[in-house]
Amino acid sequence: MDLKKREREENIKGAFFCQKPESVKNKKILLVDDVFTTGATMEEGARVLKNAGANQVWGIVVARG
Repeated sequence: MDLKKREREENIKGAFFCQKPESVKNKKILLVDDVFTTGATMEEGARVLKNAGANQVWGIVVARG
């Protein structure tokens, strides 16, 4: 499926949640993704973690699509 950036952002929106915000509060988090295409998955994951109280969210990917 070949989605454009905006479509990917809409597709992933609301897909993640932080079940235990206290576990990430004031922490530095490393978010790992297998393939970076548009960055929508990484951005949404980071947004959720920051909203849950994470102090910093860093991302790393294995491959670029």
